[in-house]
Amino acid sequence: MSGLKELSTWIGQRRSDIVGDLAAYVTQETPSDDKSLLVSGLTWIEDWLSTRLGRPAARRMIDGGQWGDTVVLDYPSDSGSETWITALCHYDTVWPAGTLRNWPPTVEGDRFSGPGAFDMKGGLVQLVWALKASKDLGLPRPNVRLVLNGDEELGSPASRAVIEKEARRGDAVLVFEASAGGALKTARKGVGIFEVTVNGREAHAGLDPEAGASAIDEIARVILQLHSEADPGRGTTVNVGIVHGGTRTNVMAGTATANLDVRVSSDAEERRISAVLKRLTTRHEHATLRVSGEWNRPVMMRSPQTACLFAAAESVAGELGFELAETSVGGASDGNFAAALGLPVLDGLGAVGDGAHARNEWISVEGMLERTCLAAGLLALLHDSPGIVQRSADVADAAVA
Repeated sequence: MSGLKELSTWIGQRRSDIVGDLAAYVTQETPSDDKSLLVSGLTWIEDWLSTRLGRPAARRMIDGGQWGDTVVLDYPSDSGSETWITALCHYDTVWPAGTLRNWPPTVEGDRFSGPGAFDMKGGLVQLVWALKASKDLGLPRPNVRLVLNGDEELGSPASRAVIEKEARRGDAVLVFEASAGGALKTARKGVGIFEVTVNGREAHAGLDPEAGASAIDEIARVILQLHSEADPGRGTTVNVGIVHGGTRTNVMAGTATANLDVRVSSDAEERRISAVLKRLTTRHEHATLRVSGEWNRPVMMRSPQTACLFAAAESVAGELGFELAETSVGGASDGNFAAALGLPVLDGLGAVGDGAHARNEWISVEGMLERTCLAAGLLALLHDSPGIVQRSADVADAAVA
């Protein structure tokens, strides 16, 4: 592909500007549970986007209610391309307000550290500079529709419908979540978040135990049963991470709850675990059990379309002089929603680094430059080879005008 050498040089010459943009972005605190900070953070992002890319051709804002808002921005191709790529980037982070006081953005050698840099502010910076490089160097690219949502770390409760609608309007989806040790993500597990509530019967634990029904005893049995349903060989994990119950040591517990996280690698395993949850019951006749919650994200399978999309990225990486790997991960992203619609989805196009949701979160500056070139090169290839993102008929029929 012509122009990649010039692209690498151009990006390298703007290293300080790219790092400066990331530092400025990281200083915008955007915790998922703080609507006012999310609003101000999104305002900053849109102002910055206008500075770097100019005003979008179209803008749609969707109110997220108590959660972060979602904005959709269209950046049409200058070459008249008919292909539309949907780019997913969430701007919320897990870090609470005030984190920056003891952890400001820092650069030590090749390492940039700061809250949210790896997950996933670095990814958006890379995409923006890839688009800017395409524009300034006259590189061809498809139309790009950028979806920015502020509730991903909470499971995307307000933005899921928006993401699905916008993804259907496009031909393929690129997700700028962080890479996995440098590898792109072509498959992700589905996620279910559930709560099991047991109501028992309180009684004095010493004087009249036979009159009671311990909810804690019942929930303990349920937890053991649930954990026994994990099947690592099939990619299924079941984890009860939070347990509450009881009031006093000398009172048989009247209520108890268990909150669990389930990860599955196939639709068949999702159905199996759903059946397990439906069959849960109590041992004591005076105890009752209720399961609430849902499958938060569907399984992201490695479809032939996604494999083709990865092969395209791999070829661009080869021309840029580095090897690109793919992997399947247990974590989920908004890409799961798009993949469940039958669209080709390539995830993990964001930062190279480590420490998501941890105090040692960091990204490689050289990795940022490399992946910015990869994004621009991939967009150019998708422009020149639109068949790579050919949608299946059922997705096309479901497209929203």
